[in-house]
Amino acid sequence: MAKQRRVSSRPVRPKPADVVLSVERSIHAERERALQSAPPAPLPRPGHLEAVALYEEGVAALQAHEYPRASSLLRSVLSRYPEERELHERVRLYLNVCERHMAPRAASPTTPEERVFAATLAVNAANFDEALAHLRAATSELPEHDHALYMLASVLAQRDQAEEAVPVLLRAIELNPDNRSLARHDPELEVLRQFDSVRAALEAPVPAKAAAMDRRKPARRR
Repeated sequence: MAKQRRVSSRPVRPKPADVVLSVERSIHAERERALQSAPPAPLPRPGHLEAVALYEEGVAALQAHEYPRASSLLRSVLSRYPEERELHERVRLYLNVCERHMAPRAASPTTPEERVFAATLAVNAANFDEALAHLRAATSELPEHDHALYMLASVLAQRDQAEEAVPVLLRAIELNPDNRSLARHDPELEVLRQFDSVRAALEAPVPAKAAAMDRRKPARRR
């Protein structure tokens, strides 16, 4: 009687080559499913590539310090490609850089009056360091320029340099009594009115002769 073959109960282990092939098939199937489920990539807007190329050309001109040419190229992006709104934000940023470099620079003041005018512009822009430099130069060139002295005292007060501002203001009042009435109500001189010497100068009566002369003089424009 023929013997029956005994069937092994141990599981059959796949060969290494079969494992690699199975993994590759799984990866391929997963990739196919992902491609089928992903939305199609949006097509670029008409003219988008041209707009980017023009923008990059403008930036290159800016980096080469060719500011007029860079400005012209960048403005072309705004005018020719209005739909490129995201690109427009960067274009405007670089246009501001071009305009700053292309703006004509004001000539440096050379006379006390020009320095006082330049100081006035600097004060309006809250640039007190620049104003102080102009006013120091003006009062050095013309020590009896009462308006420059008054402004210098005001700027020093706003820079918390009251100790230095007090004698400057007193000299401005001494040179021109009109500065007394201005200083009485000027909010920028509030800190100086706390000094006894300043209060005494502001409270002192105007001499009759000086008052009569002041009435004959036209009002000074500030």
